[in-house]
Amino acid sequence: MSIFYNTVAQASFAQARIWLDERIRFNVDRPLIAIYNMPFLYRLCPGQSLSIQQLKKALQLIVKRHQSLRTSLVFDTINNQLMQRVIDFHQHNTNFFEFIDSTFQTEKELDLIIHNEKRNSQLFDLTRGLVFRCHIVYYQKPPLNVVGDNDAIIFNFHHAMFDHPSMDIFLHDLNEAYSTGQLTTDENICLRYLDYAIIEQQMSMTPASLFWLETLHNYNLDRLLSLPFDRHRLSEENRTGRGTSVCFDFGEDLSQAFIAYSSSYDITVEQLALASYYAFLFKLTNGESDLCVGMNVHGRYREELMSVIGMFVNAIPLRCQLNVHWSFSQLIDHVKEIMTNSLQYSYFPLQRILAQHPQTTKPAFLETSFEFQSYTSENRKKQVMIGNTRLLAAPISIKIDDNDVMTKFDFALNIEHDLNNDQLSCTINASLDLFDRITVNKIAQRFHFMLEQIFNIKYIQMKKPLYELSLNLPDETLLMKSMNNKEVLFSSSTSIHHEFVKQAMKYSQKVAVELDDQSLTYSELLYYIQVLALNLVNRHGVIVGDIVCQCVERSLSMVIGMMAIEMSGGVYCPLSAHDPEHRLQSLIEQTGCCLILIHYSTKNKFKDNISAFDIDSMIMGNDLENQNDVNALFN
Repeated sequence: MSIFYNTVAQASFAQARIWLDERIRFNVDRPLIAIYNMPFLYRLCPGQSLSIQQLKKALQLIVKRHQSLRTSLVFDTINNQLMQRVIDFHQHNTNFFEFIDSTFQTEKELDLIIHNEKRNSQLFDLTRGLVFRCHIVYYQKPPLNVVGDNDAIIFNFHHAMFDHPSMDIFLHDLNEAYSTGQLTTDENICLRYLDYAIIEQQMSMTPASLFWLETLHNYNLDRLLSLPFDRHRLSEENRTGRGTSVCFDFGEDLSQAFIAYSSSYDITVEQLALASYYAFLFKLTNGESDLCVGMNVHGRYREELMSVIGMFVNAIPLRCQLNVHWSFSQLIDHVKEIMTNSLQYSYFPLQRILAQHPQTTKPAFLETSFEFQSYTSENRKKQVMIGNTRLLAAPISIKIDDNDVMTKFDFALNIEHDLNNDQLSCTINASLDLFDRITVNKIAQRFHFMLEQIFNIKYIQMKKPLYELSLNLPDETLLMKSMNNKEVLFSSSTSIHHEFVKQAMKYSQKVAVELDDQSLTYSELLYYIQVLALNLVNRHGVIVGDIVCQCVERSLSMVIGMMAIEMSGGVYCPLSAHDPEHRLQSLIEQTGCCLILIHYSTKNKFKDNISAFDIDSMIMGNDLENQNDVNALFN
């Protein structure tokens, strides 16, 4: 790769993606949680110490050498481009990074400090090139000139200028700079991140372009997978970044079966994990066979990039067009081919992939993510050296509080492989903007159960068609069997509304329905139900078997509408008042309903050409017409 001498260049595709994502999806003007802070926590081993003065000087040498740690990102409104500018290291009165200290008395106080580093959106300023900070946290003592073995060091970076592989480079250079007091900074021989960004913009990438164009041919990138959402995000809503996380271990038997299958059929554990994810999504979405998920790749596709600190991560779409009659073994073969080809061209920037589909406005495939990690216990308990001082890397939780975690995605599945004991585990993270915690727990249970079906029964399930896989849990299967028990005798075949009328006659003055400070007796409720039911029959022509939708908030009107539809002979179809308008429109078309019951808070959700009727206005202004009409409702 060539070395240039520019100090200003267009931002790399990876930088632009992070910068834009932070502003559009998470609304940088009203940030709730920083989603792209990257703190790394280190604790000194017993009896070890570090000189503050030497540490600070070593960090200055690193920032001098690695220009990405003193590079600003500013949007050029004239040329409509995001630009990066290297700030001159010799510029006077410039702080290139923040070096601060604080104290803690308990581990809980340290956790609060770490969480602030992780989630505080005000720690960095990309426009000024402040993208790195060092935080010394002393234990039960005022700041000194030495970091002791009870103290902690937090190195924090903004993701627009730093990725996880950069940390190894940073620690290597920190050790050298601390030990020797110097670092090579000859820009004539050192490839800079800015050079990479310039080269990236000039590369042809024709083979990769053709591959991705063919791979995503006729795929709607805006289409969101039909996951079992509890609610939908409105188009104008920004995400909060708050999520919930569910983890489970495969266990020894399932892990061994999983890994044994991988070895026997010459596929990687990662490919097998991805195939399992596709099979699960196929069932979870009620049979969607054209599936596309996002996966991050490290992006350092040339040897020269391995020593450069910067942001290289690229996100790629992994599209799987499965056949519902395939066996799981056939799906695995297909996924192996998908992954091999996609990784070969994974250097093609996501922005260029999306540019091939100009009709795409919000690439929804990025919201469903897959990640696979393999590690050894030694790597997890990573020991690093700074000079003669040993430090241990400490894990940083992604928790926001006791219940919530941070998440960038709507739904993300992460499989981890511990190479020391050949054990697997799974973590599912989901956005609380869309899912309830109980739903995510149930999803995790279904995935675990599906894996046990496939791998723990002598591979019998491998030959069955994908559509025969079941996500029903054992207790649900038992319940369905009991419901299908044909020997159960029912006492009466009377319809619901007939049974309700009997109760109303028997307990006319007792409370039938209550909400907050509102209530109706059986007599009052029956009256309003009959008024509405007669209106449906006489004025809207509802006949037996007609589908009537209802879209109302939780209220007494909801109960009145539901029973009135039953009493008029219609088929009751509820619509969620919290769904976006385009989804409601789609459901109306799919059901072919003849009428929609609404009330004051939902009347503006539907277009004028849709036949809708306000329950509240009818109740306020109508009386029963005559007893004959009422009697007709029971025929």
